[in-house]
Amino acid sequence: MTNDTTKQTRPKGTPGRLSLWFQRRMNTRTVEKIRRKGTGRMMGMDVLVLHTAGRRSGQPYLTPIAWYPDGDGARLVVASGGGSADPNWYRNLTAHPDRVSVELPGERPRPVTPHTLDGAERDDAWQRIVAANPRFAKYQAKSERRYPIVRLTER
Repeated sequence: MTNDTTKQTRPKGTPGRLSLWFQRRMNTRTVEKIRRKGTGRMMGMDVLVLHTAGRRSGQPYLTPIAWYPDGDGARLVVASGGGSADPNWYRNLTAHPDRVSVELPGERPRPVTPHTLDGAERDDAWQRIVAANPRFAKYQAKSERRYPIVRLTER
């Protein structure tokens, strides 16, 4: 007798329906908290609200995400998340780079231009991020993929 319920219904390392539901619920609560309190510090990190459009649906999405300064008002964000696939917000951002904006605590969303870093530029940014928040190095060590780093520059 075979048990069909043991078959993999989604790619290994990607979140299931319950995990996605929980992530969306927590993202909504975190965005509300950032807006209500007017502060963007969580777990010792600066947090902004990233506005993206769904890569297939075009629906707006809000994602609270840690950011790091990158001079001239640019901000760096890391597409972590622990799984073997890039997080949805990163895939949405790369699908619709013209529809990305950031919302800082107490401010209106501002359009930004995303640029995924590579080579020495990425390595330098990674070292600065890990120096500011060593937990990213631990997360990266457990992942099969290399975390993308994105520079967000105001338009």
